[in-house]
Amino acid sequence: MPDRLTPLLATRPWLLADGATGSNLFNRGLQSGDAPELWNTLHPERIADLARAFIEAGADIILTNTFGGTRYRLQLHNAADRVAELNEAAARISRGEADRAGRTVLVAGSIGPTGELMQPLGALDHAAASAAFAEQATALARGGVDLLWIETMSSVEETEAAIAGARTTDLPVVATLSFDTNGRTMMGITPSELAGLHRKHDLAACGSNCGVSPSELVATIVNLAAASDSPAVLVAKSNCGIPQYVDGAIRFDGSPELMAVYAGLALDAGARIIGGCCGTTPEHVRRMRAALEAHVPGPKPDLATIEAKLGTISTGSQAQLRGELDRLAGAAAGAAGRRTAGRRGIRARES
Repeated sequence: MPDRLTPLLATRPWLLADGATGSNLFNRGLQSGDAPELWNTLHPERIADLARAFIEAGADIILTNTFGGTRYRLQLHNAADRVAELNEAAARISRGEADRAGRTVLVAGSIGPTGELMQPLGALDHAAASAAFAEQATALARGGVDLLWIETMSSVEETEAAIAGARTTDLPVVATLSFDTNGRTMMGITPSELAGLHRKHDLAACGSNCGVSPSELVATIVNLAAASDSPAVLVAKSNCGIPQYVDGAIRFDGSPELMAVYAGLALDAGARIIGGCCGTTPEHVRRMRAALEAHVPGPKPDLATIEAKLGTISTGSQAQLRGELDRLAGAAAGAAGRRTAGRRGIRARES
């Protein structure tokens, strides 16, 4: 299957990804503890409705309802033998809606963590994990996805197992990790280390999703963009604010206006693919689309700008952000000095 992501990126300064799957399905009747993936056959019309809503809101990339689609996650719901069926069904639902859009909309096959601990901390080894991810990836490819989207990872070991599984297809592979308030993933990976994974595995794109707030995620993108081997295509897919327990349900405090501001800052920070994660509704995506279309490019956001517009950043992320911005400033000063010295050398030779 040809790569449809790279040619589309070549024609656009940014692409808009969709919002949340799980939290939006709760608004459509999903109950806590249920597996969203089972709805791909139980309620396909509701899955199609959500995909269609994101497309109508302006999304260029929609993710399949398969975040927990490995046999390890599905076995919690007595559905480990339905990996192929549920993943392929999800892909076909999204493919159908994308093809009816009247414009180019890409379908990304969502691949989330297994929920198991990998060696050396747990029992799951690389071969078994890779096989599980390959089983899922193959089904998504059969269903017609354009790329495979590995998301919300926290360890190098599981990320690499997922990449290995995805590579059993010929589809482009994107990987996003979830960074916490220390500027690292739960298993300690830094944005710079993610950039190294991108280079090692030649990913189509990489970045961050979920996390704790738009401000933290924009800081992560700044840090990732500043890495010495930073990838050309970065992904920002932030939670819609901070989750709160209100009237017996989880609500996110990020308004459509906040997410619109986040989208512009993420673009200035270096992201090329921008979307939302938990709590992000089609209305949020619609406002993000409008903001990106009207965006006037600005400088790379600094700590003060991010906090003023999106909220506070943790001390761990602040330290990383200051370090990367200081490094960039030093590099720019050094380059300016070399240019000045070069011009002096030319004048000296001419005289």
